[in-house]
Parts: sequence; structure tokens; C-alpha cells
Amino acid sequence: MPQTDLIKSIKDLISIKSVESQAKENMPFGEGVFNALNYFLKLAKSFGFKTINYDNYIGEVVYGSGEEIAILCHLDTVPEGSGWTYPAFSATVANGRIYGRGAVDDKSAAVICLYALKKLKEENFAPEKCIKLIVGCDEESGWKCIEHYKQKAKLPDTGFSPDSDFPVIYAEKGILHIDMEFEIIGNNIKEFNGGNAANMVCDYAEAVFEKTNNELLKEYGLITENGKIISKGKSAHGSTPHLGKNAIEPIVKYLVQTESIDKDAYRILFDKDYELKKLNDETGYLTLSPDMVKIQDKKIIFTVDIRYPATIKEKEITDILDCTGKSYKILSHQPPLYNDKNSPLIQTLLKVYNEVMGTQEKPISIGGGTYARALKFGVAFGPEFAGEVSTVHQADEFIELEKIDILSEIYYNAIKELIR
Repeated sequence: MPQTDLIKSIKDLISIKSVESQAKENMPFGEGVFNALNYFLKLAKSFGFKTINYDNYIGEVVYGSGEEIAILCHLDTVPEGSGWTYPAFSATVANGRIYGRGAVDDKSAAVICLYALKKLKEENFAPEKCIKLIVGCDEESGWKCIEHYKQKAKLPDTGFSPDSDFPVIYAEKGILHIDMEFEIIGNNIKEFNGGNAANMVCDYAEAVFEKTNNELLKEYGLITENGKIISKGKSAHGSTPHLGKNAIEPIVKYLVQTESIDKDAYRILFDKDYELKKLNDETGYLTLSPDMVKIQDKKIIFTVDIRYPATIKEKEITDILDCTGKSYKILSHQPPLYNDKNSPLIQTLLKVYNEVMGTQEKPISIGGGTYARALKFGVAFGPEFAGEVSTVHQADEFIELEKIDILSEIYYNAIKELIR
């Protein structure tokens, strides 16, 4: 079982509700994120490491000197959503697990990497390179923390982010977040709201109609509560919408059937055969997930998460969107990450993983986006294992206590190998 102090540190960090909130003085992402950053840096300082706080946007822990290698983690989380067995920020230990928002994404890995540095330091290991354990505060909602770091310091050229899957990630899909508008037809729809974050499958949506068709409501699994039409789904990461159940979809179906919205809305947003969703390469098919919705200026606006194959250009995506004739606005764009599978960094991390696990795995690609793409040559490396059912961005997110031992060994060996 993992050491008591490591478990306590993970629980302490999970217990801090570090969801981005309204900025305050010297707290650019709100008080919760500020508290998480200061907790982490204080913990690192207590271990004897040099720490730097870049104006409460982002922080770093420094170990060694010479050529720099980054370990990029984040301390912010998506909102808790609904449907939790235990309070989302209680860090409850049950069933051999620690439950809490951020347990996997990305607080446990950040703490485990810090303890790996602590172990190397206590062993008087003499690093030939410099590790910068960088902890960001705005990974889930904009990466302003990374931009601030670039203004104040220089990112290492290479490194890894423990914010994805094993064995090692050589490619990440491109990420487009857009707002897409559809005209309201008639006056039947009065309200339509849902979603917690652009990269989180909507688990709850509600609408208010002037008149309702009870047969259609029943057909689409919609219920009435306090005068509102309610749709309940299941949250999941925006890059894996198939693992969730989008609560927006049944209401859109209802709106199309009652001729209350442009008939193309369902086809574009949810149809499996929609042209965009046919785009694919070795990194997989394009995914499209409408994760938030609101009514504004007599239009329904959907915030859509698009993950496109790594070898496809952004223009190919926007050309198809342009052909819809619908108005849309690009909110953010992260170009794809695509690295040589045979590079020294990838092969070193792969070797460590396979030796610890007794496997012969190969590099893989993902639809998620990590800080790795902020580096000239960066990769994602764990903490989730192949075949594991992910709870990232879902209710009851957890990390298994036994898994922490394995992760500690992998990250300790990986860091040691990279700086020897």
C-alpha cells in the first residue's frame, strides 16, 4: 500500500475545490485554484525544493541543474457535475479508492511526481539534468497559465505530461471549441440551458416550452419538473463522448420534431453519419460533442467540442462547417500534436513502462489534449492504463489506492532515467 503521507497529500489536494471561478485580486482563476497552487508549492518547499510562483497563474518546482526537462501537470478541475455517490471534493476513501474531482485529472499524478522527486533527493541522487515540475491552473478552460509562463520564463523544449494514458502518447488530435447558432422557429421554446464545461459531456439540461407534446416527451425520455422539461444524461470527457450520455440530444430531437428549431440541428450536432464525423486517420475518427447550450438573441447557441485527426488541417474542418450555412464562432483552437514514435524521449518512457509492467506495448494516440503540446517535443505519459474504464470528467471520479504504488514506481523510474 502507498505511504500514508503520500495518500494524505493526494487527499488534501483533492479536497480543495479548484474549479475556475471569478477572479479576485492576485487570484486570476479564483480562490479555489489559488489555494490549490499554494498548497502544492508549500508542500514542495517543505521537501526542500526551490519553488517559483508566477503571479498565481502557474508554479514550478525545480530539481537539479543543466539541460531542462518539464513535467507538466495541472491543479484545476472541471466542475463537479451531478450524480456523485460521495461529495465531489470530500476525497472520500471507500472500496479501496479515493473518490473526488481531480483524483485522476490531474491531482494524484502531480503529487506522485513530486514525491518521486522527493525520493530521489532523499537518496542523494545526483541529477545530470534539471527537472521543472510545472503545475498550471487553467488547463481545463483556456491555458492562460501557460501563456503567462511563456511571458515570465522559458518552457523547457522537452518533457512529459502525466495527464492521459499509458504506455506513452505520440499524437493528440486537434481541438476546436466553437459556438454554433441555430434559429428558433416560432415562439414555443422559452428557455434551454445545459452543460458545465466545453470539454465535458452535458449530464443535465432543461427547457421551458409554451406548449408540450406529451407523447414526444415520453418517447425521448424527457420528464417535467416544476414547469420545466428535464433531460438527464451522464458526463464524460469531451474527447470520448461515446462514454457519456448527452442530455442535450433528446431536447434537440424534440425541438426538431415539433418544428421549433432548424431541422438541420440534429443532423449537424448528433447524426453519426454527418460529414465531419467521417474524417479519420491513424489517430482515429473526428469526434463532435455539443457540451453546453443557451438561448441568446432569439437563437439557440451550442458550445461544441471537436477533436479532429492529427494529420488533418484545421481548414478542412472549417470548410465543412462553412458549407452548413450556419453561423459559428471559434472560441479556441489547439493544433494537433504528432511526434516520431522512435524518438529518444518516447522510447525511454516506453522502455520504463514496459519494464515495470512486464509488457511489450507500443506508443498510442489520443483524442484528449494535454500540456505536452505546449512543448517543442512533448508527450503525455499516464496515469491511466490501457483497458481501464476512465472516470475523467465523470461523476465518482476515483483513483485506486493500489494503483498509486504502481504509478509511484513508474514515475520514479522515468524521472530517474530522464535526468541520469
